[in-house]
Amino acid sequence: MGSFNKVIVMGNLTRDPEHKALPSGTSVTEMGLAVNEKFRNRNDELVETTCFVDVNAWGRQADICAEYLRKGSCVLIDGCLQQDRWEAEDGQKRSRIRVRALRVHFVARTGNGNASETAPADADSGDAAPF
Repeated sequence: MGSFNKVIVMGNLTRDPEHKALPSGTSVTEMGLAVNEKFRNRNDELVETTCFVDVNAWGRQADICAEYLRKGSCVLIDGCLQQDRWEAEDGQKRSRIRVRALRVHFVARTGNGNASETAPADADSGDAAPF
């Protein structure tokens, strides 16, 4: 049976991106994303929820994200799920799911607070437009 791994999320960064270079020389930028949702429940009450997502960008795209994004920046992430596994100091096996960004679209806020999409930082071509 085949499989499909695709994620598209849009939200605001919860902290400044953390940029580092691996010993191999590859750049990686770690970002925290808050994705908000509003809906009405059965009692017609407005409910707001927030989902917090960890995101990694790699290579040239990581460099661009670290240079132009800050806490509160609105981004649209097109990526795939990645599972990290490790053993904690107490010997227990741990894991977490994060998003590996394939494309990061920088989104500008309009005067009314709504988001409007701008040019993407493209991981495939290395081209980017920060605004």
